[in-house]
Amino acid sequence: MPTRIHACFLAAALALTLAVGCTRNAPPPEAAAPEAPEIPFRRDGALTFLRGADTLVAIDIEIAESDSARERGLMQRASLPERGGMLFLFPTNEVQSFWMANTPLSLDIIFVGADSQIVSIAKYTKPLSPNAVASAGPARYVVETRAGFADTHGLSETDRVRWRRE
Repeated sequence: MPTRIHACFLAAALALTLAVGCTRNAPPPEAAAPEAPEIPFRRDGALTFLRGADTLVAIDIEIAESDSARERGLMQRASLPERGGMLFLFPTNEVQSFWMANTPLSLDIIFVGADSQIVSIAKYTKPLSPNAVASAGPARYVVETRAGFADTHGLSETDRVRWRRE
């Protein structure tokens, strides 16, 4: 009887040693899943904010004009140039609605009508929020910039935009 208990004890000790050894050599959980690569900013053109004939500020823009590009937007972007943004082009002038799910940056979302005048500005949007952010009226274009951009440059609903593809 003592040899059978002794053999069981040795088997249990060996199994425990192997389990602990494997656990120590296992990579930490955060290393198991590779981090998503940073999506670099891609300059597609330039956009100028105007008050009357005066230029308020000009920025570099990425242009999102396909359904998939508009749907993706700035999701999963960790950074955006200070004078950079994304211009969304829509086929019709109607109330536009955006959400911040999967967007870790706080943004200013600037809604622009078909006449190029700013319709409304949603400032300092909450990152990763599932709540909709809608324009105050019909918009044909939407510009997303880093949060605080509209305040820094004094943008208002009376201003206009002009953009060009490069």
